[in-house]
This record gives sequence, structure tokens and C-alpha cells, in this order.
Amino acid sequence: VFLLHACRQFPGCGNIVTFSQFLFIAMEGFIFEANFGRKRPAIPIRYYFIMVAMFFTVSVVNNYALNLNIAMPLHMIFRSGSLIASMALGIIILKKRYSVSKYTSIALVSLGIFTCTFMSAKQVASDSSLNEEDGLQVFLWWLLGIAALTFALLMSARMGIFQETLYKQFGKHSKEALFYNHALPLPGFLLLAPNIYHHAVLFSQSEPFQVPVIGLTVPIMWFYLLMNVVTQYVCIRGVFILTTECTSLTVTLVVTLRKFVSLIFSILYFRNPFTAWHWLGTTFVFVGTLMYTEVWNNFGPFLARWRKRPKEE
Repeated sequence: VFLLHACRQFPGCGNIVTFSQFLFIAMEGFIFEANFGRKRPAIPIRYYFIMVAMFFTVSVVNNYALNLNIAMPLHMIFRSGSLIASMALGIIILKKRYSVSKYTSIALVSLGIFTCTFMSAKQVASDSSLNEEDGLQVFLWWLLGIAALTFALLMSARMGIFQETLYKQFGKHSKEALFYNHALPLPGFLLLAPNIYHHAVLFSQSEPFQVPVIGLTVPIMWFYLLMNVVTQYVCIRGVFILTTECTSLTVTLVVTLRKFVSLIFSILYFRNPFTAWHWLGTTFVFVGTLMYTEVWNNFGPFLARWRKRPKEE
């Protein structure tokens, strides 16, 4: 909700939000994971530079897509199609083969993304407040945004395959990877310094807000930014804990449900235009995602055990 508030008030603020998240996680990792630089990485640093280049590119491209007439719900739905991108690249690069149910889930996710994308295109094209020339320009920028999201989706999937290969070779070091993925890109934000500084000034000029409990008054956008950084950190740390304590099925399911809840919340809270076709597309996306995780197969053994449990006297 904090990120949605910021993006609605300042649509181009993605860079300062991402920089703040990277800086916070890098500082935490430098202290507790790298031990102030004294701990040597288990995975050679050159591999982290490759991973970081992919990670930084994906983050920046996803941020700029919001400036290209891409609505937040469409942005969230499109990014939820990471399963289809990962599967496609897995088939091409790793020569993997999947079951019929997996391919069915791909079809559902693809259909859902296409439905939402097509309906959003109609909304952009039919904007009555624009003349024909301006409408065409807006639509072309929207197409560029779709291309940016597609590129980021494929790049993110390629990064996942690269990580999988590294973990097989050097062992799983998710916390170390989390630190280096956020620390090494920090110099790259110098290229975005003017944009970050511009939005820092805008944030400082936002309306004052009194922080509960401590009573300190700060510009409300800085409060939103701080809350977003903290909640994102908790989220990323939570995913890390899940990867060490639970199966990949559970992790995928939890992350999928989080995306779904975020999507529904953004629609209801901000009253974004969402037609029946959008709901149908969203259903396809998330049903396909759940089918990919094979969560349905777990209900059979669970129901069998439930039916066999001793009945109370």
C-alpha cells in the first residue's frame, strides 16, 4: 500500500524507492552477513557481478514501465507470469521436459495475461479525453511499456536459471546472494542520481505527517518510503526463511497468494477500472499458477487422511 500511494502521487518515483530498498538491505547484509567485509563469499564474486547486472536491469526496467502508461494492476498481473517465462527458458536452455498439467498451466497463464493486456489496450485506445494524434502517441508508449515488461520478465527468468546453476555448483547461499544482489548494484544508481534527487526534493515538499507514538513530524512521502523499505525487507527475509524451512511448492504458493492479495487490494483501495474480462484474465493467471505448483495433488492425500481419522465417540 505504501508503494501504491507513492506511485499514484509521483508516478516516476520507482528509482528512489528501489535505491532505498537496495541501500537498506545492503547495509544490513554488510553488517550481519559479510561481517563488515571480513567474510569471503562462498560463490566467486565474478558470478555475482553477472547476477547483479541481470537483477539491476530487471528492477530498473520494471520501474520505468510504470511511466509508460502501464497501470499498476496490469503491471502486477504481467509480472505474475514469471512461471511461464521460467518454464520456456528452462525448456530452451536446460532442456527440461514437463508434464501435461504443467503445459496446461502455461496455457492458462498465457491466456490470462493476453486477456488483461488486450482489455487494457482497449481502455488506453478509447480514452475520450485525448484527440486522435495524442491517443496514438499514448498507445505507442503503452506498447513500449508492454515490451519493457516482457523483456524484464524474460531477463528475470534467465537470472533464476543462472542462480539455479550456481547453487548446484557451489551450494545454496541465499542470504549471501541477497546481500551481493543489493550491494553490488549501488554504484549503478549514480546514473539515476538526477532522477533520485528530483524525487527526494518532491518527497520533502509533500504534506507533513505526524508519526504515531513518537510524535515526530515528517513529510508524508518520506514516511511512506520508510514503511515500504521496512515491509519489503520483512517480505524478502520471509521468503528467505521459507526457502530454508519449507518446500519450493510452499514458497511458490505463498508468493502467488501474496501477489493475488496485493492485486485485489490495489483494485479495491484505489478503485482502479477492472472489468469482468480483467477478472477472468486474473483468474486464469492465478489458477494456472496454482496448477503449476501442483497444489491440487496435495489435497488427495490430505482428504484421505482426514477421512481415516478416528471418529469421536
